[in-house]
Amino acid sequence: MAAKSLASCLFCRIIKGEIPSYKLLETEKSLAFVDIMPLSKGHSLVIPKYHAEQMHELPDEYLTDILPIAKKIALAQGASDYNILQNNGKLAHQVIPHVHFHVIPKPTEEEGLVIGWPAKTLEKDELQKIHEELKSKIDATTTGSSL
Repeated sequence: MAAKSLASCLFCRIIKGEIPSYKLLETEKSLAFVDIMPLSKGHSLVIPKYHAEQMHELPDEYLTDILPIAKKIALAQGASDYNILQNNGKLAHQVIPHVHFHVIPKPTEEEGLVIGWPAKTLEKDELQKIHEELKSKIDATTTGSSL
């Protein structure tokens, strides 16, 4: 699939070389570079060379390319603890409207990503209902139907 780009997108402009970056790795489908506003030393981004605002809009072949790159970066960072973060939409804290994956070393409690996880307890019947609904929709996509 041909790469899609948006002239006004910050990350598309970095891909085109119009804006400089601290490039770490580049493939036909992805670009990885050091984040200029890091949460910790080595915080990096991996972006597809296809403009999509959210992950579900990105062709699968781009997603397939991204995680091995994130793995290489995590290994190069040398941290035994790290986060791979990907946000979709403003409410989910996505700032740049272009799919991107953060690889964030977590060397100490203070450095790196800090997460509040407001988990909820659900009754078993509610979990079963959610499971059935999601499973039905997933099964429909694998048999040719759409969500």
